[in-house]
Amino acid sequence: MKTYISILRGINVSGKNIIKMDELRRAFAELNFENIRTYIQSGNVVFNSKLSGTKNLEKKISKKILEYFGFNMPVIVKEITEITEVFNNNPFVNERNEGLNFLHVTFLSDLPREENLSRIHQIQNDSDEFIVSGKNIYLFCPNGYGNTKLSNTFFENKLNVSATTRNWKTISELINIAGRD
Repeated sequence: MKTYISILRGINVSGKNIIKMDELRRAFAELNFENIRTYIQSGNVVFNSKLSGTKNLEKKISKKILEYFGFNMPVIVKEITEITEVFNNNPFVNERNEGLNFLHVTFLSDLPREENLSRIHQIQNDSDEFIVSGKNIYLFCPNGYGNTKLSNTFFENKLNVSATTRNWKTISELINIAGRD
């Protein structure tokens, strides 16, 4: 049985797509997932499953959310090993020792195509920075994520993939929760 983390995009934001975490855990239980834990109200779920394949799990979870709650939303699933690798390899931490409060990771649903990547690299600005690493984008937003143009929508439009972002504290806490297995 593997440990996974699912990251839902756009729930409980501005009174839209409201999902209570106990209901979300019930929906996950109906998928025969085990040891289901949520972290904060933004759709972070740590769970164990005998099923494999993150794309397969994403489809199952998306379908269940549509069935259970009545709306479609992007879902990204990562194995705990992938999240730990993201955590351990942040260049803004390892190479520059930037403040953790200004760090985020945008998770992409798929590898971006090279021609799309070239479009975003032309957009770097003076304060906010990003580094693309496979299906992840490390963000450094010294003026806060709420003030950056490097949003989920920006990356989705430019890279033609689904995206969802979490701050560094959330990434750390998800690893901690998953480590309690």
